[in-house]
Amino acid sequence: GDSLESGSGGAGRPAPEARVHFRVARFIMEAGVKLGMRSIPIATACTIYHKFFCETSLDAYDPYLIAMSSIYLAGKVEEQHLRTRDIINVSNRYFNPSGEPLELDSRFWELRDSIVQCELLMLRVLRFQVSFQHPHKYLLHYLVSLKNWLNRHSWQRTPVAVTAWALLRDSYHGGLCLRFQAQHIAVAVLYLALQFYGVEVPAEVEAEKPWWQVFSDDLTKPIIDNIVSDLIQIYTMDTEIP
Repeated sequence: GDSLESGSGGAGRPAPEARVHFRVARFIMEAGVKLGMRSIPIATACTIYHKFFCETSLDAYDPYLIAMSSIYLAGKVEEQHLRTRDIINVSNRYFNPSGEPLELDSRFWELRDSIVQCELLMLRVLRFQVSFQHPHKYLLHYLVSLKNWLNRHSWQRTPVAVTAWALLRDSYHGGLCLRFQAQHIAVAVLYLALQFYGVEVPAEVEAEKPWWQVFSDDLTKPIIDNIVSDLIQIYTMDTEIP
């Protein structure tokens, strides 16, 4: 199940596995919002999910069970504890919007046990490395710097910040978080948002450095292009998947 992670630089059609992971990541995000999770725990849940399937095959596990366990585990990692019962109820409603909440019957307890067992399995597979550096804090910092750098008029006229945050959130539909450094992703979503609105950022005059190199020394234009093409591939799937 590594085809998602090889991220064929935006060339060709996304692998079937990538499409499954896209759908399941969307489930994690929507369930996370309903559970009142903050953006970092949701990002952690998606990262745990993608990382698990880098190590294992999609055929071997039910991706939605892995997703529910990822939400549960992310809540612990990010100290926003969630009850398994709430995760099960929100998930049940996601699949049966008009259905009744699950009764506390044997099916409920089986599912609860599966989530707990699955969490232990995931911790072993991921060798207990479930704490991640996310791009969010970098993006926040870069947006503040950029706002001071640009003239106020062009900043207020265009929703660059809102777009950059949306791009970052959507990047978790795929495995970008595992393939690229957090700083690089933060710069790339900002770069793409500025491109959308045609906002020019003046270079640092003394060094003649482009703005993005000021934010991240080791970032190159090819890395930005790779991240952008991976993001565009995610949006391509979004138009194809109902």
